[in-house]
Amino acid sequence: MKHLFSILTVSLLAACGGAPGTDSVNEPNSITMTESKQAAITYPQTAKGDVVDSYFEQQIADPYRWLEDDRSSETEAWVKAQNKVTFSYLEQIPYREQIKQKLASSWNYEKVSAPFKEGKYTYFYKNDGLQNQYVLYRQLDDGTSEVFLDPNTFSEDGTTSLAEVSFSKDGSKLAYSISEGGSDWRKIIVIDVETKQPLEAELVDVKFSGISWRGNEGFYYSSYDKPDGSELSAKTDQHKLYYHKLGTAQKEDAVVFGGTEAEKHRYVGAAVTEDDRYLLISAAVSTSGNKLFLKDLTKPDSPLVTVLDHTDSDTELLDNDGSKLYLVTNLNAPNKKVVVVDAAQPQAEHWVDLIPQTEHVLSVSTGGGYIFAEYMVDAIAKVQQYDYSGKLVRDISLPGVGSVGGFSGKKADDTLYYTFTNYTTAQTIYRFSPAEGESALYRKSGATFDSENYVSEQVFYSSKDGTKVPMIISYKKGLKRDGTNPTILYGYGGFNVSLTPGFSIPNAVWLDMGGVYAVPNLRGGGEYGKAWHQAGTQLQKQNVFDDFIAAAEYLQQQGYTSSNKLAIRGGSNGGLLVGAVMTQRPELVKVALPAVGVLDMLRYHTFTAGAGWAYDYGTSEQSKEMFDYLLGYSPVHNVKAGVTYPATMVTTADHDDRVVPAHSFKFAAELQAKDAGVNPQLIRIETNAGHGAGTPVSKQIEQMADIFSFTLYNMGYQQLP
Repeated sequence: MKHLFSILTVSLLAACGGAPGTDSVNEPNSITMTESKQAAITYPQTAKGDVVDSYFEQQIADPYRWLEDDRSSETEAWVKAQNKVTFSYLEQIPYREQIKQKLASSWNYEKVSAPFKEGKYTYFYKNDGLQNQYVLYRQLDDGTSEVFLDPNTFSEDGTTSLAEVSFSKDGSKLAYSISEGGSDWRKIIVIDVETKQPLEAELVDVKFSGISWRGNEGFYYSSYDKPDGSELSAKTDQHKLYYHKLGTAQKEDAVVFGGTEAEKHRYVGAAVTEDDRYLLISAAVSTSGNKLFLKDLTKPDSPLVTVLDHTDSDTELLDNDGSKLYLVTNLNAPNKKVVVVDAAQPQAEHWVDLIPQTEHVLSVSTGGGYIFAEYMVDAIAKVQQYDYSGKLVRDISLPGVGSVGGFSGKKADDTLYYTFTNYTTAQTIYRFSPAEGESALYRKSGATFDSENYVSEQVFYSSKDGTKVPMIISYKKGLKRDGTNPTILYGYGGFNVSLTPGFSIPNAVWLDMGGVYAVPNLRGGGEYGKAWHQAGTQLQKQNVFDDFIAAAEYLQQQGYTSSNKLAIRGGSNGGLLVGAVMTQRPELVKVALPAVGVLDMLRYHTFTAGAGWAYDYGTSEQSKEMFDYLLGYSPVHNVKAGVTYPATMVTTADHDDRVVPAHSFKFAAELQAKDAGVNPQLIRIETNAGHGAGTPVSKQIEQMADIFSFTLYNMGYQQLP
């Protein structure tokens, strides 16, 4: 399996800009530029309040505090007024509909996932082309398939999505969670696999949770008490682990962990081993570091045994073999390693290295009775196969240079599957025999995008302090480095998240139109282990912005683009990145696209589970030094009057309860009030949508058409061929 237990860090996720796959037109396209003449924009009036906060005896005004109230009629009216202005602007762009049609055409091909076996059925996901949500199918050995679960029927507009899917140990029951309107709050529904009918009332108010079955009679899940105030923005601080026994009411579910001051953690998760022998519980106060506990499920009333009593590492269960536990950890191993220990004495002092740390970052999965070690070598995948004694079986030959996913399954599986992709190769599925080590093509992508017409090259550039940073630049063959190419520079840089090469339909359309797409692996990410991550956290956060600025300068110096043809884009923590860079170096780029961003660094920790992000950011209440540092780059607090900022379209969603939209509301209000230039300062607010997961295909197409149109229009392009 892929990490039997994965810590519920629930970190900020990068906005990926599209699902895998494309059907981009193969004929060369170019973008025609003429002089851009834009009418002046009249922005809605945003009222200013008189709220002032005191931090270490320093007074900080927060005039747009009222926009934090997502339930007020005033905020609702402001959202409507802003959207009216934004969409009126977008509607004037002559090729907006043409780009939308290109995106729809590129999306419109059959997309199928790798199969997986549960009970007597083989399951797989499929999207016929433009379906808003992927459909879960199943088939027997004779190959006859049928629709098993269709999320497109959950709501009329496709905004209710399928989230977690978990089968009971014998495959006879399924517990699945749904998200309504993109919210992180979920419902869990349990059905009989044969009849597809519900077995009991749905579970409600579930958040940041996996579903881990114990046998066939019940499962573990996690949630918070429903907060006072708005469920979309109010703080949620104490996560609890519950056990639900089928046939009983949710109100009778027992709290297994959490609910006391001694067990107060923001993120609690659990997993049961494949053999039903052990329960592992992780408890964390932030998005990095976790405690770990073990319970023997074969013994009634067995105690909860502490494996780790501190949060100095990220440690999780990979698998077990009888009483042997296989753990993945970065304790005293910043690039991670695999250790083995007996469940009778599971503490760290008894751990024995099985797969030692190397110079490259490790991620691990299991399947078919083997362990698969995937290493990131400058953000590129390399995979090795080991047996459970730690012996190297083989290096696995991959189809090319890029990213892989899979190599996971049950111990008894004699066939595994994995996917391969990069920025110019649509996701392709391969069948793998763990016994022979042989790969065979299982399913080629239905995309008509011809990767032979494109280049994806990795370069290394120097950041401000001399640190070498890798970046992958993708573009159409024949590109002239004359500084005239429209370019999107995408970044994230945080929460140990690694940006590895991956295909997306919108990016393929961008390349097809003659654009350049560049992705640097900034500090704060996980591409080079814990040290690389920490080099972009708290009092080192400026390193991330400097890395991104240096990437933009490199692209201009090397002739890929120029400041008038460069856009910067990022989502969530990447939205913070864009907001910080555009306020620090407004002349560097022409267009800024901060999506669902963390933009008010003095108050981010007061919303939902935001306090858990303090490992990366620190908080304004932590110390005078940390407050000063955050104030120094917080995008909301660094918009200056009299400065000309890039053409900006902030994007967010009204149901985003991960990074609440108030961040984006305040930032847009500041830009509109203070910008001294003629560039538009707009905010696009998606309704009935959240942080990104589960967004219907129709909304993704509309969003990306607007982003590309806005970007090109403000680079001076008046028409497409």
